[in-house]
Amino acid sequence: MKQSRTVIVMVVAVVTAGLAAFAVYKAVQNMPVREVEVGSVPVVVASKTVQVGTMITSDHLKIVAWPAKNPVPGAYADPKEVIDRGVIETIAENEPVTSRKVAGKESGAGLPPVIPAGMRAMSVRVNEVVGVAGFVLPGTRVDVLVSVNDDGGGNQREPMARTVVSNVVVLTAGTRYDQESAKEGKPERVTVITLAVLPEDGERIALASAQGQISLALRNPLDVDATDTQGIKMASLMRGTGPAPVVDVVKRRVVTTRPKPVTVAVLTPPPAPSIYKVETIRAAKRSEEVVN
Repeated sequence: MKQSRTVIVMVVAVVTAGLAAFAVYKAVQNMPVREVEVGSVPVVVASKTVQVGTMITSDHLKIVAWPAKNPVPGAYADPKEVIDRGVIETIAENEPVTSRKVAGKESGAGLPPVIPAGMRAMSVRVNEVVGVAGFVLPGTRVDVLVSVNDDGGGNQREPMARTVVSNVVVLTAGTRYDQESAKEGKPERVTVITLAVLPEDGERIALASAQGQISLALRNPLDVDATDTQGIKMASLMRGTGPAPVVDVVKRRVVTTRPKPVTVAVLTPPPAPSIYKVETIRAAKRSEEVVN
């Protein structure tokens, strides 16, 4: 009997607890949702990604509620204020459209609004090698090198290469704006690259293109130091990059050739004929006579 009572009490407790939990769950679901009102303002954002040089239309825009306590500098509240303006910096989807990313009302679209004030856009023809295998894309920075057969020093012609302009920003790569591949870091084959240069740098590049062959050297965007080199000539190139060879200077002595002394042979006269002595003894006298 005691065991039956214990089981009955446990079952009643579990059922009661389950009913109570279910009642609380239903009560929570039926409670009205309380919305906290946050002050907001209308802000024009991009409905999709808008590339550089695009003329903005109503299809590119939408209005969203933006928290009033976190305003966006240069944002627009009315889409009419940005329609028919050119994009000078890529606008991502759901990103607010600001005055820094669009050109003036009379600037139009395309490349002109992208050119910084005081600079010029200059296009150079490249191939896959000159264009650093397709990795020279809009927004990257390059150095412009020229290779010529005449160093400009006079009649003597010697091949030479030198950096003529450094740290130049690339405005466009190719004849169209296509940065989808640039976002993924993929190479893009182009034949024309447009650079943003100062007027005097444009003159250097124009002369380099006319007198020699130009090449592009891709730079790290964080490296902003100017390239300061003296160029290299063929003679220096063929010596290599090691230390200069040590040249032994051999001093030559001038030897004056003198005539050898003439040895005069002294002739020895022939020996005189032999002289014979004859000794004569007469009695007690002794005498000698010379006989030739």
